[in-house]
Amino acid sequence: MSSTTAKGQPSVPHAGLSLIELVLLIAALMALNALSIDIMLPALPQIGDELGVVHENNRQLILSSYLLGLGAASLIFGPVSDWLGRRPTLLAGILLFIVGAVLSLFAQSFETMLTARALQGIGAAAPRVVTISMVRDWYSGRQMGRIMSLAMMVFMAAPILAPTVGQGILFLGHWHWIFIFLTAFSFALMLWCFARLPESLPMEKRLGLNPRTVARSYWLVLTNRFALGYMLAVSCAFGALFGFINSAQQIFNGVFGLGASFTLVFALIAAGQSVAAFLNSQLVERFGLRKLSHGALLMLIGVSAVGATLALTGSMTLWTYYAFQALVMFFFGFIAPNFNSMAMEPLGAFAGAGSAMVGFVTTTLGAVLGAGIGALYNGTTIPLTLGYLLLGTTALIIVLITEKGRLFHPMHEDAS
Repeated sequence: MSSTTAKGQPSVPHAGLSLIELVLLIAALMALNALSIDIMLPALPQIGDELGVVHENNRQLILSSYLLGLGAASLIFGPVSDWLGRRPTLLAGILLFIVGAVLSLFAQSFETMLTARALQGIGAAAPRVVTISMVRDWYSGRQMGRIMSLAMMVFMAAPILAPTVGQGILFLGHWHWIFIFLTAFSFALMLWCFARLPESLPMEKRLGLNPRTVARSYWLVLTNRFALGYMLAVSCAFGALFGFINSAQQIFNGVFGLGASFTLVFALIAAGQSVAAFLNSQLVERFGLRKLSHGALLMLIGVSAVGATLALTGSMTLWTYYAFQALVMFFFGFIAPNFNSMAMEPLGAFAGAGSAMVGFVTTTLGAVLGAGIGALYNGTTIPLTLGYLLLGTTALIIVLITEKGRLFHPMHEDAS
């Protein structure tokens, strides 16, 4: 594990790698998923038309298939990286992502496109799981928090810029060019990791790949009330997020007629989540995980009720929708990271299995819920706003059951 420098700053894994380069590399690996999802939004109509998609809502499966592959493979790459090491698992995953991107580039049918996108998601699960494991191998405590906070600040630019990048590519060429861009980006990232990123898990610390041991670890995760409760609650939050992403292009263009400029509004909305993530990093030590996240969940439900009322009464305009969605994303920025941390909090003895299971449950269940919301799109914002309200309320019920009716304070702490 890395030590600190004389000035108390985190050291780096080896002398040839600067702290700035390490943070940028971690952020780029983390950003691969956000980029691969959000960059597709402007291209969905073109891809659907060319590949013969009859029902407009089915275009959203290009996003959902990626998410399902990402979630399912999370269970695999955690134990594999404990067995073979972080670096080979990471490089193999990126290579699989590249294969999926190339297959997407040459897809002649919608079914082939969905298969290729799922393969991309499977490959992208390796960077998602392994990156966090590598940081955990090298750092702990406040050092780990500092490295992850710095990486998150860079990473948050991806969901803001990705749709605009996708739209810019479409201005210059065909939708195939987006997959050329993803192939080039991931290939450059693989070369960067191969040349500069060292192995973080020594041979003597690697574990054998025993299916029975792995299954037992996963069972222990699923039978822990706090881990399971907050996994399910954050899955509801992800379901709302993925529902928005799935139907964003249709809502901005079909309901509000923004055309290509919708990517700019999307970026402004996503910026609210970035602001919340920054504020959360500054406030969480002072107020605690539960006060911030439980309060944000209650606010999200209140905002969702207002949004649903506006949608049902036909009073939703572009500007009220923008304000509504920006507030939802702002509160999501407090809910998701803190709920995820609370799901991992009791899993210190088997953090690797815990991280893999949390990733699997939250992404897979979130993708299914988000696909359900997107499939209900009917030319209005009613399905999305009601989906937010339903999923927010469900998350609150799950949290109340998990905490035995007590919000804002963990059960093992006395009120103070």
